[in-house]
Order: sequence, then structure tokens, then C-alpha cells
Amino acid sequence: MNYQLELRTEQPGSKIVFNAITFDHFKINIIERYTGRMDLHPELIETILKVRTLHDEIIKTKNGNVKIKIKGNDLNEYSLLTKILNSYEYKNRLLNVKEAQNNYVYFVLRMVIHQYDLQ
Repeated sequence: MNYQLELRTEQPGSKIVFNAITFDHFKINIIERYTGRMDLHPELIETILKVRTLHDEIIKTKNGNVKIKIKGNDLNEYSLLTKILNSYEYKNRLLNVKEAQNNYVYFVLRMVIHQYDLQ
């Protein structure tokens, strides 16, 4: 599956981080909210996923909502995946970058497939 991953688009000093995954027919917007200092061990407290068409039309979930909130163990797993993507090893290509990206994308895609009716 072809995708383009955009990581860490944020305003300086902001505790909100925007990521995006663009596929052939839709894109997933990821909003991460942190607590603490962003330059010194920030803690992820909330992650929200929104799915849009390539023309920026919001796609609703099976329940009619416009967003998914990642909670509990899924948030812990997501947090570990984001730590890998923000690590020194990832940035300096000391680990398998493609595998790290795939793990992140597949996790997010699993959450989306579970909540959305993508046809």
C-alpha cells in the first residue's frame, strides 16, 4: 500500500503536534496533545484521528462521529511507536526506517479500519 507520511508539523512552543498519512484515496490526520515541556520529555496525553478525502471532506465513523480518540492500551502502544519515530536512531537511520514507519502506519490504519466504513 502506498502512503506518504508527514511527521511533526507543529508551531514553536505548541503542545499540539499534527501528523498526517496520505494514501491514494484518503488521508488520516493525527492530532497529538502533550503535557510538560516539549523540549524535555513531553508526555502524550491524547491522540485524535480524523479521516478525510483528498478533497478535504471529512469522512464519518460507523457511529456518525468525525473523529476517533485513542485511549488506554492503544494510547500506550501509539506512544511507543511515536517515541521510535522521534528517536535519535530513527533520525540518523541507525534502525530500519521503513519498518518503523510501517509499524506506525499499520497501527493507525488498524484503528481507522476498525472505526470507519471505507468503501
